[in-house]
Amino acid sequence: MTTIRLDAAELGARAEELADLLTDAVAGGASVGFLASLDRPGAVAWWRERAAGVAAGRRAVWVAHDADGRVAGTVGLDFPDKPNSRHRAELVKLMVHRRARGQGLGRSLLATAEDAARAAGITLLHLDTETGSPAERLYQSAGWTRLGAIPDYAADPAGTLRPTTIYYKQSGAARSLRAAAGGTVRFAAGGAVSGNG
Repeated sequence: MTTIRLDAAELGARAEELADLLTDAVAGGASVGFLASLDRPGAVAWWRERAAGVAAGRRAVWVAHDADGRVAGTVGLDFPDKPNSRHRAELVKLMVHRRARGQGLGRSLLATAEDAARAAGITLLHLDTETGSPAERLYQSAGWTRLGAIPDYAADPAGTLRPTTIYYKQSGAARSLRAAAGGTVRFAAGGAVSGNG
């Protein structure tokens, strides 16, 4: 498997392939924010809308390709824009196509996002996932800390309300945010945090 980080143009160009991954995840019962009624055009549009966040430095997206060049998985990081929260990021949309599961790809994508966050000076990551889902085992085995569960937080693809568990992971030394308080911190394409003021 090969994993690459997409810029905004690449994300837009790969939206069709990513839509296939997203619809596969939803069809497989993954609670990734969509109901079973999600169709391919809706999935393509959703991915294309993410490109603006990538261009603005508020989101980073990685994709993994299998030996045939097909998209097999993805993971993202969302970065807050508030001055007091630039040390943290949310891990989002970790998905592995059903044909590629059981090969360690989820763990590899998770490590890719964690490493990139650490290199950018992010010291706190957080995520939410459906309570009792296979993803929980992955996060626990990767050293994430379970904070707690919220009942009836989100509907699964079938529309049934399910509890969601919140996880976090700290890495690196905490740093002061005073220097960045006057500008907008962005996650630059090379993985570094940069600011403009």
